[in-house]
Amino acid sequence: MDQVETENQQTTGISGERLRSFIQRIERLEEDKAAIGEDLKEVYAEAKGTGFDTKIIRQLIRLRKVEIEKRRETEELLDLYKAAIGMEE
Repeated sequence: MDQVETENQQTTGISGERLRSFIQRIERLEEDKAAIGEDLKEVYAEAKGTGFDTKIIRQLIRLRKVEIEKRRETEELLDLYKAAIGMEE
């Protein structure tokens, strides 16, 4: 650490190197996130190209993230509400 950085650290309480490290890590992760986003778009486009409905695929992915009991509860409530307004299956 040079004299200026040491003085800056003492006056501001912030380590420039540490801050720079956080910023660089965040930038790399943002780049990775953008690349993953592009990969996801490609997979959805491929699925759509083979005839799958991507909206339904997105719903399935969302549902798979929910615990089984919570999902059952939600589906039962949905069925109950649909029956209440005459949308029975």
